[in-house]
Order: sequence, then C-alpha cells, then structure tokens
Amino acid sequence: MADRTAPNCHLRLEWVYGYRGHQCRNNLYYTAAKEIVYFVAGVGVVYNTREHKQKFYLGHNDDIISLALHPERVLVATGQVGKEPYICVWDSYTVQTVSILKDVHTHGIACLAFDLEGQCLVSVGLDSKNTICVWDWRRGKVLAAAPGHTDRIFDISWDLYQPSKLVSCGVKHIKFWSLCGNALTPKRGVFGKTGDLQTILCLACAKDEITYSGALNGDIYVWKGINLMRTVQGAHGSGIFSMNACEEGFATGGRDGCVRLWDLNFKPITVIDLRETDQGYKGLSVRSVCWRGDHILVGTQDSEIFEVVVHDRNKPFLIMQGHCEGELWALAVHPTKPLAMTGSDDRSVRIWSLIDHALIARCNMEEPIRCAAVSTDGIHLALGMKDGSFTVLRVRDMTEVVHIKDRKEAIHELKYSPDGAHLAVGSNDNSVDIYGVVQRYKKVGECIGSHSFITHMDWSTDSKYLQTNDGSGRRLFYRMPSGKEVTNREELKLVQWASWTCVLGPEVNGIWPKYSDINDINSVDANFNNQVLVTADDYGLVKLLRYPCVKKGAKFKKYLGHSAHITNARWSHDYQWVITIGGADHSVFQWKFVPERKSKEALHIAPQETLADSNSEESDSDQSDVPEMDSEIEQETQLTYRRQVYKEDLPQLKEQSKEKHRATAMKKRERAPGSGVKLHFIHGYRGYDCRSNLFYTQTGEIVYHVAAIGIVYNRQQNTQRFYMGHDDDILCLAIHPLKDFVATGQVGRDSSIHIWDTETLKPMSVLKGAHQVGVCALDFSADGKRLASVGLDDNHTIVLWDWRKGEKLSAMRGSKDKIFVVKINPYLPDKLITAGVKHMKFWHKAGGGLIGRKGNMGKTETMMCAVYGWSEEMVFSGTCTGDICIWRDMFLMKTVKAHDGPVFSMHALEKGFVTGGKDGIVALWDDTFERCLKTYAIKRAVLAPGSKGLLLEDNPSIRAISLGHGHILVGTKNGEILEVDKSGPITLLVQGHMEGEVWGLATHPHLPLCATVSDDKTLRIWDLSPSHCMLAVRKLRKGGRCCCFSPDGKALAVGLNDGSFLIVNADTLEDLVSFHHRKDIISDIRFSPGAGKYLAVASGDSFVDIYNVMSSKRVGVCKGCLNYITHLDWDRRGKLLQVNTGAKEQFFFEAPRGKRQTIPVTEVEKIDWSTWTCVLGTSVEGIWPVISDVTEVTTACLSNDRKVLATGDDLGYVKLFRYPVKGKYAKFKRYVAHSTHVTNVRWTHDDSLLVTVGGGDTCLMIWAHEPEGHREFKQCESEESDIESEDDGGYDSDVTRENEINYTIKALSTNMRPMTGVKPHLQLKEPSVDERQGVVRGSRPPVSRALPQPEKLQTNNVGKKKRPIEDLVLELVFGYRGNDCRNNVHYLNEGADIIYHTASVGIVLNLTTSCQSFYIEHSDDILCLTINQHPKFPNVVATGQVGDAGDMSATSPSIHVWDAMTKQTLSVLRCFHSGGVCSVSFSATGKLLLSVGLDPEHTVTIWKWQEGAKVASRIGHTQRIFVAEFRPDSDTHFVSVGIKHVRFWTLAGRALLSKKGVLSFLEDARMQTMLSVAFGANNLTFTGTISGDVCVWKEHILVRIVAKAHTGPVFTMYTTLRDGLIVTGGKERPSKEGGALKLWDQELKRCRAFRLETGQIIDCVRSVCRGKGKILVGTRNAEIIEVGEKNAACNILVNGHMDGPIWGLGTHPSRDVFLSAAEDGTVRLWDIPEKKMLNKVNLGHPARTISYSPEGDMVAIGMKNGEFIILLVASLKIWGKKRDRRSPIQDIRFSPNSRYLAVGSTECAVDFYDLTLGPQLNRINCCRDIPSFVMQMDFSADSTYVQISTGAYKRLVYEVPSGKQVTEQSHIDRITWATWTSVLGDEVLGIWSRNTDKADVTCACVSHSGLNIVTGDDFGMVKLFDFPCPDKFAKHKRFLGHSAHLTNIRFTNGDRFVVSAGGDDRRYNSLFVWRCVHTPH
Repeated sequence: MADRTAPNCHLRLEWVYGYRGHQCRNNLYYTAAKEIVYFVAGVGVVYNTREHKQKFYLGHNDDIISLALHPERVLVATGQVGKEPYICVWDSYTVQTVSILKDVHTHGIACLAFDLEGQCLVSVGLDSKNTICVWDWRRGKVLAAAPGHTDRIFDISWDLYQPSKLVSCGVKHIKFWSLCGNALTPKRGVFGKTGDLQTILCLACAKDEITYSGALNGDIYVWKGINLMRTVQGAHGSGIFSMNACEEGFATGGRDGCVRLWDLNFKPITVIDLRETDQGYKGLSVRSVCWRGDHILVGTQDSEIFEVVVHDRNKPFLIMQGHCEGELWALAVHPTKPLAMTGSDDRSVRIWSLIDHALIARCNMEEPIRCAAVSTDGIHLALGMKDGSFTVLRVRDMTEVVHIKDRKEAIHELKYSPDGAHLAVGSNDNSVDIYGVVQRYKKVGECIGSHSFITHMDWSTDSKYLQTNDGSGRRLFYRMPSGKEVTNREELKLVQWASWTCVLGPEVNGIWPKYSDINDINSVDANFNNQVLVTADDYGLVKLLRYPCVKKGAKFKKYLGHSAHITNARWSHDYQWVITIGGADHSVFQWKFVPERKSKEALHIAPQETLADSNSEESDSDQSDVPEMDSEIEQETQLTYRRQVYKEDLPQLKEQSKEKHRATAMKKRERAPGSGVKLHFIHGYRGYDCRSNLFYTQTGEIVYHVAAIGIVYNRQQNTQRFYMGHDDDILCLAIHPLKDFVATGQVGRDSSIHIWDTETLKPMSVLKGAHQVGVCALDFSADGKRLASVGLDDNHTIVLWDWRKGEKLSAMRGSKDKIFVVKINPYLPDKLITAGVKHMKFWHKAGGGLIGRKGNMGKTETMMCAVYGWSEEMVFSGTCTGDICIWRDMFLMKTVKAHDGPVFSMHALEKGFVTGGKDGIVALWDDTFERCLKTYAIKRAVLAPGSKGLLLEDNPSIRAISLGHGHILVGTKNGEILEVDKSGPITLLVQGHMEGEVWGLATHPHLPLCATVSDDKTLRIWDLSPSHCMLAVRKLRKGGRCCCFSPDGKALAVGLNDGSFLIVNADTLEDLVSFHHRKDIISDIRFSPGAGKYLAVASGDSFVDIYNVMSSKRVGVCKGCLNYITHLDWDRRGKLLQVNTGAKEQFFFEAPRGKRQTIPVTEVEKIDWSTWTCVLGTSVEGIWPVISDVTEVTTACLSNDRKVLATGDDLGYVKLFRYPVKGKYAKFKRYVAHSTHVTNVRWTHDDSLLVTVGGGDTCLMIWAHEPEGHREFKQCESEESDIESEDDGGYDSDVTRENEINYTIKALSTNMRPMTGVKPHLQLKEPSVDERQGVVRGSRPPVSRALPQPEKLQTNNVGKKKRPIEDLVLELVFGYRGNDCRNNVHYLNEGADIIYHTASVGIVLNLTTSCQSFYIEHSDDILCLTINQHPKFPNVVATGQVGDAGDMSATSPSIHVWDAMTKQTLSVLRCFHSGGVCSVSFSATGKLLLSVGLDPEHTVTIWKWQEGAKVASRIGHTQRIFVAEFRPDSDTHFVSVGIKHVRFWTLAGRALLSKKGVLSFLEDARMQTMLSVAFGANNLTFTGTISGDVCVWKEHILVRIVAKAHTGPVFTMYTTLRDGLIVTGGKERPSKEGGALKLWDQELKRCRAFRLETGQIIDCVRSVCRGKGKILVGTRNAEIIEVGEKNAACNILVNGHMDGPIWGLGTHPSRDVFLSAAEDGTVRLWDIPEKKMLNKVNLGHPARTISYSPEGDMVAIGMKNGEFIILLVASLKIWGKKRDRRSPIQDIRFSPNSRYLAVGSTECAVDFYDLTLGPQLNRINCCRDIPSFVMQMDFSADSTYVQISTGAYKRLVYEVPSGKQVTEQSHIDRITWATWTSVLGDEVLGIWSRNTDKADVTCACVSHSGLNIVTGDDFGMVKLFDFPCPDKFAKHKRFLGHSAHLTNIRFTNGDRFVVSAGGDDRRYNSLFVWRCVHTPH
C-alpha cells in the first residue's frame, strides 16, 4: 500500500520573475545595503543587483499591495489584501518578521508610511470608510484611528518637518491631519481659485508647511498649510503616479512615461523620457520612482524595473521584467535545456533562463496566449491562442512556422507526442485535434467524446494513446493518431504514460481532500524519478505529494507565495526545479527541488524554511494512522464548554423580561431574609479535565480550583479561603514565579482571566476581550510580568499579555487541534511553546502577532505536558503514549519511555524533573532524563493516618504535580489532592466526587453528617464538623441520583439510575435490602417522618412507589402524573405526599395507598409539612426569577425553623428567601460559587449549615448560616435582587429635564424658524429692467445722463477713510451653562482665576482684571468639565463635548485635555460615547481620566490621557449616569451615580469590576436616583439623592442616611482635598436656617448653610467648588457667585440669561453698551468696556426684540404676546405700551428721523405708529399682503421706505407711512438704507452657503461703514463677508463658539465690536462679543 505520509523532500523558492506595477504605486526602494526591495504576488523581494541574488519575505498569505521603507532603510513594512489583512514589518537583511499589525483593517491595506523617527507607522484601509490608522508598530498597538475619506485614498505621508502631522490625498481631495491624543483630526485642503478640484495621486512634504502633490491632469499642486498656493502646470503629460523625496530634491513619475527631477524648491532639474530610450515603448507608464544619489529606480505598469544612472540617462538598465496585464496561463519547459517558456494575455511569449535567472527572448503575438508546448527535439514552440488558433514558432529565432485556426473557442492545452510526430491541441470546443508535425501540421485526427472543455492531456510513452480531462470532471482515452475513443479498460492496464499532468485518475486521487468535490486544482505535474507530485490550485498553494497517491486526502507539504490562483506548474527537464505561474499576479516562480537526502543538510542553511507556512498546518508530514488515542484524552478533547446561556447575557435577558413584568413589579414584593450564608468549605478538586492546576503558595498553603472558585487551602488548620471573582467554571490555573499571585481562566462567551492575590483574595487584574468559549491554558513568564493564555475557540487563539496593565501584547491563531499547554521560555520571554493534540509548536513574538513553527518529529504525537529545561533551547514534553520527548530548538533529539499511558503532568526542578501519568506513578528524574531516581505509587496501603478521606482506587490517574516544602503535591483524576512525603507516606488532603453529575444529597437527622451519591457510581458519607473529611465511600453498580437518611439515622436509602434502589446501613454502607421495579431513573426517595415506617420512591417514569420498610413490600403506587417526578415531600403525620413533576405540576397523594387528592390552595398552606423541598405552590411563588424561561429552579429546601428557604438553579446561583415566599419575584440574597446547575440544597438538622451540590462541577459545598442578629460588615457576598423598586424618592423637574435631553450635534441642526419656500441661493432670478431691455450690465455709456446709482447704505462715519474689517476676535462671553450641566465651575491658580464653560467655549476668568480668555478647539457644545488636582499637572483641564455616532470621525464625541493658562491642547480623546460625554474625572495621580457617555449603554471609560490610550471600558447602566468620580486617593477606585443607580468600581488591569450599592443593612432603605458624589476617609462615600437625602456608604454598603440635607435634590457635592470638608449644593428655598449651599464636616454630621442673595424664590445650585476661604457656586440661573466662608458675603461674578433663547439685541447708537431681550422675561443692559451687566429689568413676559431710538434716549421692546413697550432710557420708566397683535412681535424699529415706529409681527403684518402724536400710540397704518411672518425690518435713510424680510424667503419693500408695496426693481435699487439686517435680497445672496438645505442663515447685520456684513446661522457659525455680496457662495471667514442657532447679531457703534446672541430654546444661551480687526490703512 502506498505511504500516506507527506514526502520527505521539499521545495525552496529560488527566484521570482516579475514586479507588481499594476494597481500599486511607490513600492520600489533602495535599502541601506543598496539592494532593491519590492513585491510581487504575496512575496516581498530583496534583490541584490550586483550579485544577482534574491531573498524572499514569505510572511503574508495574500497579495501584497503596499510597501513603505523605514527611514533607516533596513526595515520594510508591507500590507496585504484579504478579509483580515495584516501589515508585516520585516528586516530586509534577514527577511524575518519583526512585527505583525492586525485586527484593524478589512479588505486590504492601501498605503503605508513611516514617520521621521520611524517610531510610528500610518496605514490606510480599503474599507468603505478608508480608515486611517496610526500604529506604534514595535508594540503592535493602535495609537489612533479615524475614517479617512468617503472615496479612495491614494497616498499618505507624514510631515517630516512638523511632528504629529500627516497629509493624505486621493479621489478629489487632499486632507491635512493632526494627531493629538487618540484623535486624528482632518482639515480639507482648500483648492480655491488657484486650481481645479481634482484627484490627487501622490504627495511629498517639505519645510515650512509646504506640501507638493501630483494631480491626475499632470500638474503639480503646491500647498502652504491647507491652502493651494500655486500649481506647476504640465509637469507631466498626464497623471503623476509617484513622487519621491530625497536629500537632493524630488523625483516624479507619471503615466506619460517620464521621470522628472526637481530641486528642493521644486525648480526643474531634468527630464528622463523612458519612452524615447532604447528599452522604451509606446504606452510605458511609470508607477514608482526612487532617487538615491546618482541612481534612479523606476517601476512601470508593465512589471519592469529600470535603473537609470543620472549622468547617462538615456541608457536605462532593465533589471527586472515580467508579464503584464491580463492573466498568465501558458507554461512549457524545454526538453533538454534549463529554459522555461511562458505566454500570457498580454500577447507576449517569453523565454527565461533558469540558470541565469533572466529573460533571454521575447516575442509579441497578435492574440492573447493561453497554452504552450515545446516539441521533443526542442526546435518548435507551439502556442495556443484565446481565439481558437495556434501558432508554431522556431525556438532559436522566434520566426513563425505555421498559424492555424480550426476552432472558435480558446485553446487551453496542447502537447507534442513523445516520438515528436504529432501535436494534440485541446480546445474549449470540447474536442482535441491531432496534427502531423512533419506534414506541416496537417490535421490527421480528431477526438470527440467530451461534453465539456478540455483541461489536461497526456500522451503514453509509445505515443499510441492520449488521455484527457475535461471541465465536467471526466477522464477519457483515445487511440492515436486516429482519435478513436477507447472504452475497453483492459486495453489500458499496461499503458505507461510519458507525463502525468492530469488531475483525475487513480494515481492522483490523493490530491483531492477527503470529503469535497471541488475542482480547484489547476495543474499537476509528476516527477517519476523521485516519486513526487506537484500541484497548483486556486488558493495560491503549491503542494508536494507522494506519487502515486491513491487514497483521498493524502498528506502534503505546502508552499505559499503566489497569492491568488496558480494556473500552471511544471518540473524542469532535469527535475532540478519546479516552475509555477500565477494567473492574476503575472509572476513566474522558480522553486529549487531539494530531494530527501539533501533536506537534512538543508535544514541549517535556509532561513526561509523556518517561516510558518512553508510547512504548516495540514502539511504536518502526518501519519494518518496515528496510534489509538488514549480514552481519557479522547474524552477530554470531546468535552464542550459552550453554554446555552452565558452569565454575561443575564443583564440583557433581565431587561427584556422586565418589560413584561413591570406590572407585577409595582406590587409590594417580599423582603429578602435577614440571615445569610457564607461559603465555609468545598469538597472537590477539578482533575478530570484539567492538568497542572495545583500549587503551593509562598506561605505553604495550597491553591487549586473547582467549579467557579479559586481555593486557598491551609493544610495545618484544614480551612479554606475562596476567590469568588469568577462566574463560571475555572478551567486552568497558573502560579506567579513568586508564588503569591495566581492566574485563573474561565468559561464564558467573552472568557476572562483573573490574576489574584492568594493572601488578600483580591483581583490584581482581569483580562478580557481576547478569548471566546473559554481559556484552557495559562503560564506566567519567569520575570512574572507576562502571561500567556490559550482559548477554546476553534482556532485556539494564543495571547501574550502584559497582565498588570491588562494589555494584549500579541495574539495569533494557535492551531485547529486542541492545545493542552502553553509555556513561556524562562530565558527569553519573547518565545513560547504550545503543545496539544498531534502537535508541538515553537513561537516567537513579532509585534502584535506571534510566528509559530511546528516541531520536527517523525510521526506526530499528542503532547499532554511540556516544560523548558536548563537552557533556552531545551524543551521536554510528555506524550499520550508515555514517552518524554527531548527537544533542542525545534528538533526532536530523542525520546525516553517514562510511564504506561499518557504523561499528564511534569515539573522542572533545579536538578531534574518529576513526572506523573495515568498509571498513578510519580517519578523523579535526573536533569537529562537518563535515570529515573525514584518512583512513588499512589496506593491505599501507603496512606498516612492523618488523611482526610479514603483513596477510591489504587493508582489513580495523576493530573497535576507540584513540589515545595519538602513534599510532592499530587492531584488525581478522581478529585483527590494528595501530599507525598519524599520518604514515602502519602496524606490525602482534599477529596471530591469524580467526573459525572452529582445529584443525590441528604443530611443526617441529628449528626453533622451528609451523604452524597453521584453518576460516578459512588455513595459517600462526609463529616461536616471541622475535620471536613470523607468518612466512608462505597462503589455502586450504577450511578445514583438521590439518597435519604431514615429518621433515626441508622439506614440510608439510595436511588439508582437504572430504576432500582437500595437501603444500606448508614455506618457500614452494607446492603440491607434492594428493589428493582422501575426502568427509569429514581429521581427522589424519602422516608416518612416519625418512625420512618414508609419509604416513598419517585421515578422518572412518573410513578411514586410506597414501600413498607419493615415488611420490605410495596404497598402503594401513586399514579396520575403526566411527567417525570422531580420533588417529593411528606407531611408531619406521614399521611400525605406532595409531588412536583417536570411539567411544573403539583400533585397530592394519600399514603400508604397512593390515592390522589385534590386540595385547595388555601388548605395546602395550612398543612404541616415535615420537609419542604418542592419548588411549586403559592408559598414559594416568589422564588421563580424574572427570566424563568431560560433558567429552572432545580431544588429548594426549607430551614427547620421554617424561616428561610434556600434554592438552587440552573445558572449556579444559591439564593435565600424569606419563607413563605408569596407574591412574584421576591427579593433574595444570591451567592455565586457553583458554576453550572445546582442540583440539590439541604439544611443540616440544626440549621447551622447549608449543604449544596453542583451537577456539572461535582462539588459539595458547605455554607455557614449566619442568623439575623449576627451582622458584621464582612464582605457581603450576596447580591441584590433583580428588579429595583419603582419608587426612587420623588420627582424633580430639573432632574427629569436633564435626563431626557437629547443632544444633537450642530452639523445636524434644523431651522429654528418655521420657514417656507425656496432658499435664496436656489431661487431663479428675475431679470432686471436693464436686462429686459437688452442692456448688458456694465455696458452703459461711461458718462450717463441718469443720476449715479445711490449708495446701498447710508454710512455714518463719512468723514473718515472707510476701512473694511478683516477679522473678528472673541473678546467677551456673557453666559454660563448651568441649567443642564453640573460640577463645571472650578478655581484655578489658588483662586486667582475661575474656569467654566458655555456653548462650545471653555472660559478662564481672571477675578482681579475680569479679563476672559478662551479655549475654542471644541467643535460642538461642551457638556462637562473637570480640573486635574495633582500638583504635577497644574491647570490641566478636561472638557467633554456633544457628538454624533462614536465612529472616531471628526463629529464623534471627544474629550479635550488642555492647559487652562496657555490654552494649548495636550490631548484629544475621541470616544465611542455616541451622543456625547456627560462626565469627566481625573484620578489621584492625575494620569488617568474617567469619562461617561450619553450612549444607550452609558459606557464608562478610563483613559491614559497623555498617550490617548483607552485603558478600559464597560457598559455602565441601562439608565442615565449623571456623574462618575475617582476617589481622591485612588487610581483604581471610582463611583458612578445616576437614575436609581450607584456603583462602586475597581479598575483591575484593563477590566472594570463593579458592585451595586447594597441597601439591605438599613431597614426600608430604597434605591433612589443619585445625583452627586463626595468622598471621606476610610472608604466612605457620600451620594446626594433626588429627595434631598445624602446616603453614606462604607465600601459598597449603605450605613447611614443624612435625611433632608437639602429640601430639594442634592445636585452637587465637592470634597476639599486639603481638609476633607464637603460642600453640597441643591435646590432649596432660602430661609433663616437653610440655603441651597451648605458646608459640612468630613463625616457629614454638622453643617453650616449659606444664603445666596440672588432674589430668587427658589435657589438651585448646580456646581460648587471650595478654595481658600471662599466657595464658588454655579446656579441653574446661569450665575456664578463667590461666597465668603467667614462673612457669607455673596459676590456675583458671572451673569447670564436663564432658560430659553435670547432673541433681541440692540446696540446703543453712540456708546459701547448693548441691550438683550430674552425668553426669560428680562431685558439686560451690558457694558463692553466694563465687561459686566449694568442693569436688568423684569418685564414679566418673554421679550422678542429690542431697539434703541436714533438718539439713544428711548428703547422699544417687542413682546412674545404681541405687546410692545417704550421705555425712557434715563429713568427706565414706561413711556408708552400697546398691544394691537396677539402673536409675537419679531422686530421693532424707530425711523431714522425718530418720527415713526415700525412693529413687525408673526401675523404677517407691519404696523406703523407716529411717535409725535404722543404716548397713546395709535396705529396710523399697516403693510398688508406679506406672504409670511416678518423676520427683519430696515428703514431707508430718508425714513420713507421700509424693507421687510419674511419667512417665505422673500424680501419686500413698502412705503412709509402709507404701507403701499413698491414692486418696481429699478426703484428699489435706488433706495439708500439706514441699516441693513435682512438675510434676503440680491445684495446678500452670497451669504447663503451650499449646505443650508435643512438649516438657515438666521440673522445678519451690515457694518456702519457699509463694507462688511456679519451673519449668524442655525449651525452656530458667525461669518464675515464683504458687502454687498451678490455672487452665490461668497468667500468669507467663519468663527465658531456658539451652540446651534444664532438668533441675532449686531455691530456696535463705530464698528468696534460685533455682538452675537445664541438661542437654543431648551437649554441656555450666551452673548458673544467679538472685537473687530480693521485692515490697516
């Protein structure tokens, strides 16, 4: 029989012909060693031109498409395509991987670039967002990522002269990026008028912010900053594909075939036109240039590489060429010479010399070539064409012999017969034609038999037969030369084939996988001499197999390199080489064949060979006939750890179910019980599927695991301590080298690894997010800093961690087969090994990845354990057959037989090793495994007297071994832990059940004993007193499911799984009696109470049998149940049985006959039950959880005092309820310790202990019961119940509003006014009078008889020279965001400055000068602010803003960290908190920042803000979190508060662990909505609530409530760091005793209240901060007040309007003061030079508009209710008021001559009043026919006209005072206006921008000089234009700062300032004052 192993010979890549020029650019460079680096297909090539040698980098598994060279020019980065593409950074000298960057991009990596230092690498993806990613490539870590552009990006480069700046370019764009923190922020390049907006293909950066870029039309665009400065026209004839910067200047290459050199200032030096040179041709196109000294490298579209020497530039050297476009299919080898011929769709045929590695001839044909063959004498070359013709050429000079076209379809295969007489030509017409060679290729025969195209053909050696394969997978034979089909198979038996290139046939069956029928193998060629076969397939794999290979699924060696389909593979004539050609990659690969004898020597020479894939996964030279697998190992490999429901899913399930159960939740629910339990002792050790999970700690205790618990066992005191951080089965355990920390890994959907301290039992770090299903192996490095873990996912992912930081250093798919062990090399922590089913792999770290190589062994064995030896290359591993393998590096040196059966565990000592195996023997070895020094057999005979139990059998399978303290610690498969003394005696320390579920549990009626029975076929008696040992054990015939003691404790009944049961003596466990009446499992068994006269036996076939114990007879059968019986209870009298079934039915039967009774619910409760273990009935209704559809309550037990009901369920929870449990969803205490279902719970006879057993985890757990009075504040291990109470302490409108606000980003703003009609820039213009008359504008005679056109606007400063305004600078902001933001006012610099925010501006106010300075980098509203209180970071501020989706783009929410004094941005953190960031807080050291999002999950995130790195993130709460703050003394502890929520968080490594606040220690405490948080010493936390109480917490337990600290909600609290005093602020009416501001002592016992003299009825404080002797207060009414602590004096520092928008603005005609009128019913007077509010008038109604009279002596105010008022400025007395309208007044104006008042309203009218008629204000006229509401009005300079802008985007002009409309355009054009505030009109068409489709320009104002106009819009932008601006989309400057929606904007007199008002109606608003910068004269 043929050998099924892989062949021992192999291939080595020797040469690659080609270069990838298509679809790639800038991929050709000189390295430091003057070698050339480029790529082709999936291979990186380093080509030494002087020695004509190539080296290959083979680390990719798909096409490489991008390449970048490190600035030191040794390292290269390459990026590939694929579903999960990665980037490799590799060394061009050794061609080894240095780093792998993965897991970010999809589709492919389009561009790469290193920065100047070479520390960072930027990459661009091919995904739809063209994601840009910046890497710290050595660590494999992402520093920042952002969506790049909506269209393709072609090039990216770092600005080499400015740090952290990049430039990218592509389809119709160029972007300039800055990197800060983790944020990449783009600015689009402005093309302006200098050049056309077009696609930019390449770029290079120069000094002084200059960027050069090459455009699609051949121009060079030169940028300064982000603006296009100039263009170099016609640098190339068409697109410029490549630009390369070097010391001397720049080189560019383009589609026109030219290379141009430029000096450093981009002045042209020279042109090299490659098309004109000797080697040139028409259509040559340059894709890549590299200029180094006097050499230039040029790569072309057609896969050539030229080298040009500058001084001899018209003689370029062609140093590499390959086929170009189209597919490459044709390949033939010369029969006698080392030549290969290829032909391609590029119509060229080429001849390559395999010795010289060069192209020696090339000839172009008329048609694409699809196949080739060389005649046997080597004279003729036949080529088959795509059009169905074929051509024969002479090889020596490439002249044509014949050209024949007999077919229509492509010729796919042709072959000369071995005798040289015939040529067979196979076409896609399903036929083969035979031509006679000597008859000048006359057709002599035809083979027709195929129903599909011909794919392969072979001649027999005697040239008499031909075999063919076709596309339908048929193999046919023909007689030659006639072409008759041979059907008689006998005839063919003796035929010998001259060649074998067919893919079908018995000899090559093995090339196909076992179970698939895919035809993806394109080519085969057999090497008869060496009996090997080479195949080429669609996946780019070249495989080597034995020939013949008869059985399907033969083993092979595989080689990557070609990326996509390989079309052909052939052996050279002398079998020295294999030539393969790639279809899409156009490349020709030449592989050296290394036969068997040579491969041994070759191992040490070829560095490439060691790369992962040249002999990887399936090619493991595998003997398929591996010896039978050991039963234990087989069992283990088949275990599945997947769960239906993971604990992680519970919160979501709970939420979903809650909706259904809201109603019941409102009812009063039963309280949780007062008493609790505490885990006391566990019998069990997980040995059946885990190994090496048992160790001594530093202190000599023993650490191991079982179920979900880590156990630290003290063997002197026989006590256990527990680590309870896991919530599901722990599968592996590793100990830190110092033996103080332990790492444990668990099962889970996202399985976590905990590293915890064995002394304190606290988690040091939790690692998540890397493994699915579970973690099965762990190992610490020798220095203890790193941890390796292996997952249970299908690829068995391996991860290397820096566990303290929680950082994933590297990750890789480990193996398809299960991995049992991972070990880190103790000498080199970058290396590790994994061992498992049929493999042993050696790994080393490369950046973010790991590179693995298989160990070289003859046959593959399954490895169970492995350790490193005494030097870095020695490894020892134990196999499943009992051998020890000794390895050096990755080579197997020898094997030593050590055990019978598998070696499960081994341990390295200083001098030697210890091993343990399935044979139950522990062996000690010397350090070379030469001698076995000693063996210990684990036997009952040697068990020492102090043992805590009994050995179940001799020689149990040993699963774990550990040494220390003079002993050997042994863990067995049977769940025993033994300590072997070096001298021989063995002590049993811990014992549990073996594999199989444990269900049966019974407690003794009067002794501290319990019995258990399990599927492991044992019955065991356990001592529950402090000796904690197993007293007796007995093996059973079958596994059992239940047991029960008789009432006197003498007998024990046991129900078995086969339907039988027995009664045994409780002391000796000997049989008393047994019965077998049922087929199905016995599910419960019970003695009747009292004398124990009857025994009730329940079975799975739904009957209960009743036996008389004394007579041993069955006396009754209970019938009538429809389903298997689950629980059974007797009443006290022994007369009644209660039964539960699997269908959730409850039945009652009378004993002893078993008659069924129907008992009403009310009566059931009155019955006195002897025991209660049932789970159904009204008295236990509340034990079923909300999510009962995914979990069952499996068991219950009522305590003997009838107070507490304990239950166990499917999810492993043990719960305690107060009995009776009436009403649904009772509250409970919950304990996690069991990992899977709890099968049984029982109280001991005196209720002092609760005993529980777990099904899958086989544990027996003993819990101490702590009765009610016994209350210590221990770590309370229970958790609160599922549904929170609905009452949360009240309602407050402010809280509700804050909770319900949806923040939208400005960019999505919609219009504020309900406009109708077509926007101005979209309206069609009506022709003017002149145009109608055919007069062209500007063609009027220069001297016109008409009057000159008047000024558009009357200008006030006529005398002076008018100067336009060129810029606005923010000078002042009046306003503070207090009504929906909190904790946002702070002192800086010892109280000299304060900091706060409004809109999107951070404001620093100096209290002595009242000067403001601004931080204006935020792009949207700021929502939160905090300062860093650590002295190392003075004046560091963090602010968080509103954002859109968290997609890391520029509109994502972000946090800015900045210096308050310099306003310099220190870091920007883009985050996934979609919606916005609502709270920020710095840690104690100031290095970490905590943020909370407004996203639906209310995510909590921790950042290292200086690096911009996210440390950890976690879902916070289902409802809004208001505040989260770090404890002032901690970097790891913080508290979050929100809607019915307080959580205490700990940061462990990268994981966030949290505990809910526990209320149950205070009677009737309920979870309220928490609003604020402060901290005290000794782990005290204070939280302020909505009801005004303050809760005091110790750790996470509520210990005290400070009732009514304020009468309303406590909105804010501040902890003073220097003295610990606490300030609170809330909502309260000012009174003698109380105020909204209070100062408390450190414990919140005493306080002092302050009154804020604001004049409000209710004060509402939103923010407090305490400085030296002063308290800073921010109120909801937008005031900031400073209160003195001594004298309680209040000083108002900041004023602002309150709720609702500011609509009206009026600037004084001659002074720098202005008025604002707002929705809050006030008019305020502001003084710009004094920087403060001078006065405010309360109108009692919302005001809408305000205007000064021309002299400034009167003010008119328009109200929202239609009234208007005129005040005298001097006295603020009302001069007159009137209400003629019922809807808001939108604008009000005095005429310039002070005679008329115009009042415009929403009722589409303007009313005129004559002021000379006195204050009774009678309307004299009004303007009618206004199409919509009035927005703005302006009078003409002579007071005779008024212009009105309306809500229909129409501007109208009316006469004053008649109210007649003026329609004649020429008339309107002649009017001179006194003011201009209209946003409509031809003169201002240019102020409307393109993107105002949803939002509008809302307000405008023309300067008094008439030269500028400022506008405000719905996006919150202020813009400055020239006036007039009649052309669409005029140029402007924009100024940011406001929130969305500006309502009004005005120039002050003399154009000194611009005042703008913002008005987002729901929130708050601010007034911005901008200083105007005029152009110099």
